[in-house]
Amino acid sequence: MTRQVLLFISFFSLNLVFGHVSYTVPEEMAKGSLVGDIAQDLGLNIKRLKSGKARVYSVDSTEYIELNNERGALLIKERIDRESLCGETMPCALHFQIIMENPMEFYSVTVEITDINDNPPSFEKSETEFQISESAVVGAKFDLERAMDLDVGINGLQSYLLKPTDNFVLKLHNQADGTKNVEMVLQKALDREKHGFLSLVLTAIDGGEPQMSGTMQILITVLDANDNAPVFTQPIYKGTVTENAPKGTVVTTVSASDADHGSNGKISYSITNTLDDIRHIFEVNKDNGEVRLIGHIDYERKGNFQINLRARDDGGLTDSCKVIVEVLDINDNVPTINIMSKSAIVTEDATHNTVVTMINIQDPDSGENGKVNCFINENIPFLLKSTSNKIYSLVTDSDLDRERASEYIITVTCSDEGVPSLSSSVTLTLQISDVNDNAPVFEKSSYEAYIVENNTPGLSIFTVKARDADWNQNARISYILEDSSVNGVPVSSYVSVSADSGVIHAVRSFDYEQIKDFHFRVKVQDGGSPPLSSNVSVKILIQDQNDNAPQVLYPVQTGGSLVAEMVPRSAEVGYLVTKVVAVDVDSGQNAWLSYKLQKATDRALFEVGLQNGEIRTIRQVTDKDAVKQRLTVVVEDNGQPSRSATVIVNVAVADSFPEVLSEFTDFIQDKEYNDNLTFYLVLALAVVSFLFITCLVVIISVKIYRWRQSRIMYQSNLPVIPYYPPRYSDTLGTGTLPHVYNYEVCRTTDSRKSDYKFGRAGSQNVLIMDPSSTGTMQRIQNEKSILDEPDSPTEVRKMP
Repeated sequence: MTRQVLLFISFFSLNLVFGHVSYTVPEEMAKGSLVGDIAQDLGLNIKRLKSGKARVYSVDSTEYIELNNERGALLIKERIDRESLCGETMPCALHFQIIMENPMEFYSVTVEITDINDNPPSFEKSETEFQISESAVVGAKFDLERAMDLDVGINGLQSYLLKPTDNFVLKLHNQADGTKNVEMVLQKALDREKHGFLSLVLTAIDGGEPQMSGTMQILITVLDANDNAPVFTQPIYKGTVTENAPKGTVVTTVSASDADHGSNGKISYSITNTLDDIRHIFEVNKDNGEVRLIGHIDYERKGNFQINLRARDDGGLTDSCKVIVEVLDINDNVPTINIMSKSAIVTEDATHNTVVTMINIQDPDSGENGKVNCFINENIPFLLKSTSNKIYSLVTDSDLDRERASEYIITVTCSDEGVPSLSSSVTLTLQISDVNDNAPVFEKSSYEAYIVENNTPGLSIFTVKARDADWNQNARISYILEDSSVNGVPVSSYVSVSADSGVIHAVRSFDYEQIKDFHFRVKVQDGGSPPLSSNVSVKILIQDQNDNAPQVLYPVQTGGSLVAEMVPRSAEVGYLVTKVVAVDVDSGQNAWLSYKLQKATDRALFEVGLQNGEIRTIRQVTDKDAVKQRLTVVVEDNGQPSRSATVIVNVAVADSFPEVLSEFTDFIQDKEYNDNLTFYLVLALAVVSFLFITCLVVIISVKIYRWRQSRIMYQSNLPVIPYYPPRYSDTLGTGTLPHVYNYEVCRTTDSRKSDYKFGRAGSQNVLIMDPSSTGTMQRIQNEKSILDEPDSPTEVRKMP
């Protein structure tokens, strides 16, 4: 880094001191890097920098450079990219001022940014295509797209390399502006029959350390018979345009000629600029070469443009030229008024010549169009003084009295010397105020609020309010949640407070069973300097919801084993069988439990205490009471809506344990049987119904058939009398034959071992109504035996 120090001191009526210092630093320096020791270079004392509140002011440079008052040094504030800051402009520099107060001092600083090699050369396209005739002569030129390198000087683009070089070599042409046109020159004739397609790689290399490069692939399609390239009439064209020129203005016209005829001699023009925005500002007519303005141009942003044009025939041969467009300035920018430093509030005891506001005036126009004069409105106790070029100070000119005027509206007007003159103004509002002597006060000495558990996070609980008797900024209050903890957890994870409104919000969903209440403090602070504050205690109480169902502790409900309570048959009325024990983790009426008997084998034998869950007998136990008693008890809380739990109590009415064991063993074995009993009953009913309908249809069919046979024999003229064996005219048992029945009677489903059976007849010929085919065959055999033995009786067994 280098530096130049130019210090000069001027004594005006305001006793201001001025000086200038210059530094040179490379781009891309890290944040906090040293630019220069400004205190040493300007001969200033560190204490003076602190007492004068030294600071950096600039319209466009404060984001890059900062002043460290502790060290008296200028440091890098943000990374500086020379390419985005200045582009191709050389040299690239930042201009800003160092301002101090009491007394006011003003120093100008210039920091020149030097380039480093941080940008590689690059092409707009990764590949380009050419169609070249095989008749192209050796030495034919093909204009290539130039690479762009944002770096400048030795770090900029230096050379190109083309590979392979079997048919083509590179040729560079230096331009007046220091750039190089790149041409691909044919050094060996092409033969489409041997190689119809070629692929080359163009490499652009800069001169930085280390070197950086970029590549572009060149795809060449070999055509036939176009051996003349277009040629511009001149290599450089010039044109001028005013910055307010309308779109469509013709800047200049380029022209190229081609000795070929037909389509090979037809030329089209195009712009080849790549990384800049030329193609958004200018366009060229591809047929006649007119260069027209299509975008907005601004002299203050860029004073000239360089347009690279290409002429190309249909055979792919090209030529290039450059158009330099100069932009003419007009007075189209009003002066810009920038407030460098201002005081919005001034105490009424301020002394004369107190600097209230410092103003920087900018007009980007040039010449007379950029000269600016400023003034303020009259009859106010302030004066506008020019401290340096484009710098003005607004100072007090007489005594201030807040009781006479608590506010001043000052209009600053600035006009340039252009024709016509342009002007702008800014209005400053200055408050005359008192000191901050009142702290904000809460409306209550403490707050207490309630919130129901299971709330939605973010729910507003309540609002704290405070007031401040001061005025304006001193009365602007904000609410702050003071740091504390609740059960070891920061209170900020429970609640939050809105800084502007004082609304307390719940951060989480609360659970009454985990936390009943908690305390915290809220601080209110005004906007004065120094700020004043106060605090208040807040208590949050959590209200219970009925969100927990009762839990039965006894009797314990087991999955596989059966637990039963024994009641002796000698038990009197009011005998305590057992007690259902349940709890509810809720509180209040949500935890008040009541017990009800929902189901019972014998509801007339037992009752359940509504409040205590005690199961007692309500009558004398008798021998007729079943041994197995099953009770279903519902435990319900008093919440809204209420929640409940169900418990099953097995009771054995017996005097001895073996009796209970046998009964409940059968109960366990029949459990699955009873569960499937309904299914089997429905299935049996369906089968019986089907068999009944089938038998009914068969009987009716047989009756109809026999009736028709009898009618046929009756109508015959022959004296034929049908023969019926005695006492067996009806073999199906529908006549008057005597029948013997065998009943199989079952009392209950669990008493099959003691069936009663009636006596059987001596005959073994039994007719069984069996829907299976086996039963049908047996019936046929029985009917045959009946015909053979007419004296044999028949036995019928009815199956259930």
